[in-house]
Amino acid sequence: MRIIDIREVTKPIASPIRNAYIDFSKMTASLVAVVTDVERDGRRVVGYGFNSNGRYGQGGLIRERFRDRILDADPDTLRNDAGDNLDPHRIWAAMMQNEKPGGHGERSVAVGTIDMAVWDAVAKIEGKPLFRLLAERKGAEADPRVFVYAAGGYYYPGKDNTALRQEMRSYVGRGYTVVKMKIGGASLDEDQRRIDAVLEEIGDEAQLAVDANGRFDLETAIAYAKMLRQYPLFWYEEIGDPLDYQLQAAMADFYPGPMATGENLFSHQDARNLIRHGGMRPDRDWLQFDCALSYGLVEYLRTLEVLETLGWSPRRCIPHGGHQMSLNIAAGLGLGGNESYPDLFQPYGGFPDGVRVEDGHITMPDLPGIGFEGKSDLISVMRDLAE
Repeated sequence: MRIIDIREVTKPIASPIRNAYIDFSKMTASLVAVVTDVERDGRRVVGYGFNSNGRYGQGGLIRERFRDRILDADPDTLRNDAGDNLDPHRIWAAMMQNEKPGGHGERSVAVGTIDMAVWDAVAKIEGKPLFRLLAERKGAEADPRVFVYAAGGYYYPGKDNTALRQEMRSYVGRGYTVVKMKIGGASLDEDQRRIDAVLEEIGDEAQLAVDANGRFDLETAIAYAKMLRQYPLFWYEEIGDPLDYQLQAAMADFYPGPMATGENLFSHQDARNLIRHGGMRPDRDWLQFDCALSYGLVEYLRTLEVLETLGWSPRRCIPHGGHQMSLNIAAGLGLGGNESYPDLFQPYGGFPDGVRVEDGHITMPDLPGIGFEGKSDLISVMRDLAE
């Protein structure tokens, strides 16, 4: 049993949308296939992975560093003790040889993309959905019902408040009970009018979260907080620079409602520093670490251990990214839920065919691995790379 190839292709996921910081007109993503010599049901087992939106494809790093470290390793060192499956932790260690600590930047995305594909392969070799495999390894029972919220509300050329209302209404109509919109890409007054329009549209059928994408300095963050605290928001997200823990800590004095951050923190050390110095409140705030951007599930397990030692429940974690990997982690490890992009970043976002949102939740299907084979538009792209 061994990995015989790792393939990468960089794909466009471009869209004429923008948030407070970037536009997505040139956005790309890396798609990876980890090809094994194992066969199940007459087909070679291939694990698939891709990086989350908002960070560009990492083909250079994957091909020049991390791929060859795995392929050059002794296959015996990449298997579990029983020798009947691959070991994601040992494969991760092989990838990270000769890498200095710190400076997580882009390499965390490259490693996280390969790690996703490795876990997909491991669960397929076991013949189990990844979420059930994770729960078994934890000694717990998986809950296939996962909370999801609809992320959207981007700035778009020519998009007025009527179109914004229609977008949010469509999410509520599809079963979501929490919807999210962008702020910080317009003036405070204009953003307030946008928020008022959405709240008038959704009424008491759903809650609204807002996301500043790290745009604000302290003065602007406080001004928005004073405006936002009149509303019953689900959360106020990524207020300032993700590494400005002092700014984040200061916001607790001005915003009593729930806050959320973490999607641009890429290691368990960064997560630990956020909890130590960012003033996050475990009774109401939310953590959005995304395994696909932060060295993968192997590292995410370390992050969960750090959170536990600091008094945080995994239920306070709702990962960024809107992908099926985090859905499996949420179901298998008891997270609070997952982000969802109902209309964006396809075919990578969303759920397997036939999965529907009901009362803000989806139910995970029993598909081997991460479940990519259940999403017809996505698996066709993946198999083009592998086969």
